[in-house]
Amino acid sequence: MSDYAEIVVLVEGPTEKIFISDILVPYLADKGVFMIPIIISKPGQKGGDVKFARVKNDIELHLKQRPDTYLTLFVDYYGIKNDWPGLDEAKEQSTPKSKAERINRATKTVVNKLFRDCGSERRFIPYIAMHEFEALLFSEPQELAKQLNVPQSKIDRILLECGEPENIDDSPNAAPSKRLEDLSDRFKKTSSGIAIAKAIGLTKIRESCPIFTTWLRSVEDLRER
Repeated sequence: MSDYAEIVVLVEGPTEKIFISDILVPYLADKGVFMIPIIISKPGQKGGDVKFARVKNDIELHLKQRPDTYLTLFVDYYGIKNDWPGLDEAKEQSTPKSKAERINRATKTVVNKLFRDCGSERRFIPYIAMHEFEALLFSEPQELAKQLNVPQSKIDRILLECGEPENIDDSPNAAPSKRLEDLSDRFKKTSSGIAIAKAIGLTKIRESCPIFTTWLRSVEDLRER
């Protein structure tokens, strides 16, 4: 067991990067895990175009840099493109848990096929957020209503319809971010989204979002490997 572990996390855009830097990095550092968020790269473009053909280049780059670091993803299911491994199978599933299991397993399989010589079996942890980062903000309806200055009943109705934050629809008009924008024109993804996440707190997010929690637990455990 090492005294610490380092893990690079490839993120979709600036909101996810700030969330990780401001909330996850200090939390994990206390556990001896040092996380470094990096936005998926493409010349002249950042975020919003999450093709596997694009992401695999960054996966290869970081797996080849240092053999003693780990690598994970933090990208939205809602935003990935049709070339993503396991997407067709995931679309056939009826629960967010089964969608996540299918697509994460397929992603791991393809990455291992491509980069097994880089230790991907041990070092790579896939994570596709269900259905996008903004779903985490529905973890505490009372706090979300307060931050958006809207009646809590509006948020309760969304959760009653969907069942849990990570099951909020991924369609263009009903994804978590779209619902938040419809609730309040005060919602801005990067600024208010991060402020809401901080106000809710990681403990509550973990209680309400089991898929996110499973991924975070796997990162927490890296120091024990």
